[in-house]
Amino acid sequence: MHIDYINTPAQLDSLCALIEQQSWLALDTEFLREKTYYPQFCLLQIATPDWVVCVDPLALPQLDNLFEALYRPTLTKVFHSCRQDLEIFYHLYGTLPTSIFDTQVAAPLLGFQDNPGYAMLVSSLLNVNLNKAHTRADWSKRPLATAELAYAADDVVYLCKIYPILQAKLTELGRLNWLDDDFKALSDPAYYRTEPEQAWLKIKGKNKLTGRQLAIVQALAAWRERTAQAENRPRNWLLRDELMLDVAKLQPETITELASMRAINERTVHRYGKDICQLVRDGKTRQPIPLSNGKLYKKTQQQEAILDILTALVRVRAEENALNPNILATRKDLEQLFFNETEDDCPLLQGWRYSMAGKELSGLLTGQLALGVEGRKLSITEK
Repeated sequence: MHIDYINTPAQLDSLCALIEQQSWLALDTEFLREKTYYPQFCLLQIATPDWVVCVDPLALPQLDNLFEALYRPTLTKVFHSCRQDLEIFYHLYGTLPTSIFDTQVAAPLLGFQDNPGYAMLVSSLLNVNLNKAHTRADWSKRPLATAELAYAADDVVYLCKIYPILQAKLTELGRLNWLDDDFKALSDPAYYRTEPEQAWLKIKGKNKLTGRQLAIVQALAAWRERTAQAENRPRNWLLRDELMLDVAKLQPETITELASMRAINERTVHRYGKDICQLVRDGKTRQPIPLSNGKLYKKTQQQEAILDILTALVRVRAEENALNPNILATRKDLEQLFFNETEDDCPLLQGWRYSMAGKELSGLLTGQLALGVEGRKLSITEK
């Protein structure tokens, strides 16, 4: 299929008029973020079964008319693993589109593994092996090579072929509407905002810290997030996670103490040393935000056994519906249900997961239902 390269306002206006005539289309982006906090938008690929274009955002003075055309609620936007694409849209345009269909979210309802890759879906559904030669291409350079444009276009050309197949199979099984809540959630701005005060939640190893150490990490993580956003620099360029934990444990309060740390570089000390030392001093005087709302899940053997029972039910219901059990519920989901943490957000209490397993799991936990063995098979009975 011929690839049209859109890099002038006149071409973009013609494209927007063409988009207005469509009921659905496939979208993908190419971007760089190795040297920035926010993704640098380098290319937008759009396709239907009849045409494919690559839009050059670096050459165009504005994209508002394009976003207006794409954001039309009656236009279904088909992506594969759309969160990074939608993050770009959100930061550029300030809002998010609706009417999303994500093939990575949809495919597991047809028995595929959790979070299947695009190349794997193309291979499985179309018997086509994609060329991955340009995976690490510099999409910011111009001009882009013909082979690079072809590689980028493949990400939407085959998406146009996958989408009708998935849609037909899901409709045949009566599962298409199961995805409504999942797709609606993808248009929630909360997915794409990182609040500095919550940045510490993503730090691995925080569970092993003392109260004072945790307070310091929380202060450092919030500062790092705000600074990285303001300077548009990768957060780890300011302070790596493992170094942040070291600072929390050693607690340097002076530049000399900070500079003596083995893993810290001179540039970090020079540029951010005063801020880091002040955050350490402040963190020592603060009460930390409790982990998991104050609930440290060091589970008893009895609780682990109950979770194992819940897992068994999930496996049975998943097998009955030809699903990967992790699509229905992960161990973390079961723990969330068991400990009643943020109950409103528990996937097992919402949508199709509640109908398939969540209702029964809740019944087991409240004692209304009993799990037994009948004819060498698990059975659920009312008490």
